[in-house]
Amino acid sequence: MAEVSAEARIEAPAEKVWAQLTDFSSYGEWNSTHTSFPKGGPEKLEVGGTFEENMKLMGFPAEVNWTIEELETARTLAIRGKGPMAVTVATRYTLIPEGEATTVRIDGEFTGAAVSLMAGKLKDSATAALDESLRKLSGLVT
Repeated sequence: MAEVSAEARIEAPAEKVWAQLTDFSSYGEWNSTHTSFPKGGPEKLEVGGTFEENMKLMGFPAEVNWTIEELETARTLAIRGKGPMAVTVATRYTLIPEGEATTVRIDGEFTGAAVSLMAGKLKDSATAALDESLRKLSGLVT
């Protein structure tokens, strides 16, 4: 298993950050691993909802079939998906309101046999992608 996380303080209220985070039509403007939603983003943002995403992980294309596992508006979005080579990917976005600012934390987890072969490289690549995504997200909402 490989676990990654990144955190940033964004100078915008949680509701504004949440609106950008869940605007799937502009996902590619801030999420640095995202390439497309072949069938569009989730139709409804609800626990149990599913969607497909094409991503780039460590420079390689990957298709992930996501399921929304946890959802609390303006606080938490947790998704888990099946990727290539029997790899399971989990992503959790947590928003912590701090007045007119918000701390945003992204936690990611990769599990599966293929992960153990490249765990170190995957952690480095994914952590850099999370940091870049948070920087871009901040730029869109501030």
